[in-house]
Amino acid sequence: MNAGDTLPAQEFAISRADLVRYAGASGDFNPIHWNERFATSVGLPNVIAHGMFTMALAIRVVTDWAGDPGAVVEYGVRFTRPVVVPDPDGATLRVEGAVRAVRDDGLIDVDLTTTVDGQTVLAKARAVVRPHGAR
Repeated sequence: MNAGDTLPAQEFAISRADLVRYAGASGDFNPIHWNERFATSVGLPNVIAHGMFTMALAIRVVTDWAGDPGAVVEYGVRFTRPVVVPDPDGATLRVEGAVRAVRDDGLIDVDLTTTVDGQTVLAKARAVVRPHGAR
């Protein structure tokens, strides 16, 4: 593993049904995530995905690559743009990852690029991974 190596990119389809399932699982029933009439009444272009849901989808590129969700020791993002989820077509989240650095202790710094329709939705999306066998 070297700086600049890429992780397999993935795309995640997001539907309104996914948002309702996430609301139930997380307990976040804010209507901006499922009610178009409410979302537009507060100035949003449409229903938007939960930020934590978007963040969770993005890190899957890293956990699938590492082969163990427990290998991720740090993860953070900045939300730059809401993920609008129109009905019935939904949205497609594209996530690409690249190794930024391999530390002396074996930990790997990974940068993620997360977009919808070519627009960045998460900035400074970074993870630190402890590969199997690293200290």
